Amino acid sequence: MKIIDKYILKRYLVTFSVMLIMFIPIGITIDVSEKVNKMIEKKIPLKDILIYYGDFTIYFANLLFPIFLFLSIIWFTSKLANNTEIIAILSSGISFGRFLRPFMFGAIIVSIFALVMGFFLVPKASKGFNDFRYQNLKGNSQTRETSDIFRQIKKEGKLEENIYVSNYNYLSQTGFNFTYEKFQDNILIEKVTANRIRYDATTKNYTLYGYNRRIVGETNDEIISSDKLMVKYNFEPDDLTPVVYVAETMTIGQLNSFIAKERARGNANINTYLVVFYKKFSLPISAFILTIIAVSVSSMKRRGGMGINLAIGIVIAFVFIFIDKVFGTLAEKSSIPPLIAVWLPNLVFGILAYYLLRNAKR
Repeated sequence: MKIIDKYILKRYLVTFSVMLIMFIPIGITIDVSEKVNKMIEKKIPLKDILIYYGDFTIYFANLLFPIFLFLSIIWFTSKLANNTEIIAILSSGISFGRFLRPFMFGAIIVSIFALVMGFFLVPKASKGFNDFRYQNLKGNSQTRETSDIFRQIKKEGKLEENIYVSNYNYLSQTGFNFTYEKFQDNILIEKVTANRIRYDATTKNYTLYGYNRRIVGETNDEIISSDKLMVKYNFEPDDLTPVVYVAETMTIGQLNSFIAKERARGNANINTYLVVFYKKFSLPISAFILTIIAVSVSSMKRRGGMGINLAIGIVIAFVFIFIDKVFGTLAEKSSIPPLIAVWLPNLVFGILAYYLLRNAKR
């Protein structure tokens, strides 16, 4: 590796690191200012707070990784251009493609780092981050999942089983307004309702409070009621949690096994899990695309200096994030295949990167 390669690679990695070091404390400061009153009110131990902000740092850095990377490259490449260093490099006979090589080395290092983070560290941090928020920072009415939760837990031929809870408390593993329905040939044959359902991790059973069971017969129905009854069902507590929340807290191996299990069970929400799974691979690839775009945009010395390049970079970065979020949501809520929805932003911006790179070479 030549001196120029080491120089650019060092600036690439150092600027990206400094960008993280600069913005993460800002995020922590804003978060502390919003939550310090509840932390003091609930007398949360300092150790738990420090662990929470360790998880917050990883979660926040992963969430804004594309923006941090893009802006850091725009920043230091614009400085190279303003100092006429790029002109000197290209005037020495080095082609633009050769000039781009150390940037690609940097993108490889950052991509590997992002891949390892997404596979192993981010899921653990996401779980700790969300658990702390639900347990300590939200009121009692907010510790439950407030939106209606409907799951198909079994589908074999013409037999179908569905469950529903109006609210679910992740920490106490308690659901409210529970309903279980079994259909045969699209005809209801059994229905169970309960005011409250609670999972027992020791026995792997569920305790239903205000239990009512209706078995539909040909001429009359059989109704069974009980104030409290322990029942074994063919679903896990994770089936009652928000699907994205569950997927985000799993390592790559756990998520892969979980998707296989849910696919075999005919889970209608499988696309939500697949979006999270594919994003673990698409995010590191975006490092290469954003690097090419950033270098192509900022390598030219412009009237107005670095500010113009940063403005262009911020617009492109936020458009990328916006499109990524939109297509991810469409994959979860519509019939668009998750693989296409997740990789389409990279494809679109890959074409943009190729176009900008050709113009930059000229």
